[in-house]
Amino acid sequence: MKGNKKVLKHLQKLLNGELGARDQYFAHSRMYKDWGLNKLYERINHEMEEETEHADMLIERMLFLECEPDFNQQDKARVGKTVPEMLKNDLDVEYEVVDALKAAIRVCEEEQDYDTRQILVKLLDDTEMDHAYWLEQQLGLIDRIGIKNYLQSQM
Repeated sequence: MKGNKKVLKHLQKLLNGELGARDQYFAHSRMYKDWGLNKLYERINHEMEEETEHADMLIERMLFLECEPDFNQQDKARVGKTVPEMLKNDLDVEYEVVDALKAAIRVCEEEQDYDTRQILVKLLDDTEMDHAYWLEQQLGLIDRIGIKNYLQSQM
């Protein structure tokens, strides 16, 4: 089934973001593990796996729509040096993904591609309600209890 060019352009942009987010989470999770912050490692490793699943869903949809995904355009990973910086960088990525998903959903509605829209709505729910919300909570905890207490709670 030949896909709509506008929809496919947005799917490629989303794929670029998911692959970049996956790599960023991969780097951050391994840094947390190395630092002995096992709770952060487990959660961010889980997020990396979910970003990979999101990328997989986008790739499958692009292939179904007879489009060859370009794997050479992925967004750059923004690897932090401290826990707050890493969490903030991850949250910034999630906010960017939310904006891109909402724009893509609008295009899907305009072009009447409701099957792609349905896939993107699921990704939006994961991104807003799970990923971004959890990151906001962690940064809020750091503000409320301080970085030393937060880090101790993540061991």
